Amino acid sequence: MSNPDQTQRFLFDDTPLRGEITGLQQSYRDVLDKHNYPEPVRHLLGQFMAAVALLSDTLKFEGTLSLQVRGAGQVRMLMAECRDHEALRAIAQYTDDFSSSDPLLGNGQLAITIDPKRGKRYQGIVPIDDDAHTLARALEGYFRQSEQIRTRIWLDADDQRAAGMLVQAMPVSASEGSLEIKDDDAWDRVTHLADTLTAEELLKLDNETILHRLFHEEKVRLFPERGLRFQCTCSRERCGEAILTLGHEEAKEVVAEEGAIISDCQFCHQQYRFTADDVDVLFEQQRQRLQ
Repeated sequence: MSNPDQTQRFLFDDTPLRGEITGLQQSYRDVLDKHNYPEPVRHLLGQFMAAVALLSDTLKFEGTLSLQVRGAGQVRMLMAECRDHEALRAIAQYTDDFSSSDPLLGNGQLAITIDPKRGKRYQGIVPIDDDAHTLARALEGYFRQSEQIRTRIWLDADDQRAAGMLVQAMPVSASEGSLEIKDDDAWDRVTHLADTLTAEELLKLDNETILHRLFHEEKVRLFPERGLRFQCTCSRERCGEAILTLGHEEAKEVVAEEGAIISDCQFCHQQYRFTADDVDVLFEQQRQRLQ
């Protein structure tokens, strides 16, 4: 595996099955290095990042796919997104009195949001809880209920890497799902073999080795890998647009009281500072654009 941060598609020739496999290292570490998360939160965040990378690579268009959970446990919110099949970012919020012995998510909701650059935004919502394979099972339920696509997902993460694998039965047509496929034997055989995959294998072995160990008796076609990286969407321009929504007078009042308007990105901790002169320039530029 030439790139430790990548996702890769594979097909089972002669059967209506396809798959994705992903591994994250630097992009995952880039997220963890910016926050002091407890270990269970780190590992759950890694699973979310691996999952969003897998799902993004199943899309045939450019845009953003995000997974966001709001729970009733100690993790109040957790979100991971992948933009244009390559740029990842993620964040989690948890209670101040975090304890590893208490429920991590409790009973919550998982939102899967697809926001294409061209076309309509779509969101699906499924329940999620503290089952041992909570995220994988929730996503499988989403595909079964909302997309009518038979899907299995395996996810894991430690403090250094996050990884995942997905297997799907391909839809018969664009208007039909794949809950009822003609080759049930192939589905049962492939998913049974995939269930033997251990967390250590998923996290430490390269893609070709994993697929060979699991499916050496199948005809598996592996496509070129797609690189992944951490990248935040924050910018000074976006912060300036937010200041413009305040109005010139209110923005000047904030500067007068605080000395400057300071915006901190929760994802990457980048700080943007706007002085009184910066605010005046923003509103002057807006006035010129509207003339």
